Amino acid sequence: MEKIIKWKEKYFPYLMCAPAIILFTMFIIVPLITGFAISFFSWDGYSTMTFNGGENYLFVLQDEVYRQAIGNTFVYAIAVTVLKNIIALGLAFILVKKFPLRNFFRSGIYMPVMMSYIVIGILWTWIFNPTFGLLNAFLRLIGLESLIRGWLSDPTFAMASVIVVDVWKWIGYHMVLYIAGLQGISRDYYEAAEIDGANAWQRFKNITIPLLNPTIVVNVLMAITGGLVSNYDIVHIMTDGGPFHATEVSATYIMRTAFNYGNMGKANAMTMITFVIAFIFGFIQLRVMTRQEREEN
Repeated sequence: MEKIIKWKEKYFPYLMCAPAIILFTMFIIVPLITGFAISFFSWDGYSTMTFNGGENYLFVLQDEVYRQAIGNTFVYAIAVTVLKNIIALGLAFILVKKFPLRNFFRSGIYMPVMMSYIVIGILWTWIFNPTFGLLNAFLRLIGLESLIRGWLSDPTFAMASVIVVDVWKWIGYHMVLYIAGLQGISRDYYEAAEIDGANAWQRFKNITIPLLNPTIVVNVLMAITGGLVSNYDIVHIMTDGGPFHATEVSATYIMRTAFNYGNMGKANAMTMITFVIAFIFGFIQLRVMTRQEREEN
């Protein structure tokens, strides 16, 4: 009996983790290894695969559209990360306070998080429509006709328009995390700082930011990871990478290469390169932020 109890104590945690490990292996590890193997072959998805060594990687690195897509992906990721966190933190500071209709505003800001990308894409495509869109109609109403333009058809403004939509969808999620972080900071710190004569900026810099740093790290990492690898849906629905590849991100170009052009090998090579870049970028971000947290503590 004692041996059985010891066996349970030793292996029970592993048994509890087993389903998650199995699912992670099936849907993450196995596809990643398979994609890496396919990246060394010429294959259209139907016929026999032909080994071509590293030709796919050489072809990808010389592809101007892919290089533009990678650049657009980083611009997209950095922009949404900065905007999401600044706006969400500002909203959290406002909505953490008690005032009438606070829960109403919280719910309203969080609501887009629960909406699908299809609904949001169609909604904002209509808002940005150059002929009968709500945005241009509003500009016309207030006498700013000079600002009217095709927001999604103009290469200068297309990427910014898609970024605005992504930020609008996710600021509620990040806001909730910041509210939870702010509520976890004891008021005693602020009261002691006020007694010592610290002003609002000093309290924010020396109390709020250091104690909120774990929440900031989580929010930044989630935002930048989403910006690097989870931007396909909104871009595909709203612009599909156009106009003239102005909003082309790595995910849309990979999907087009695989299913429109029928080049699975090249698509998987691009996926591997994008994965490595995203991994390195996320690793550096995590190390920098955790180092800052240790230094502050």
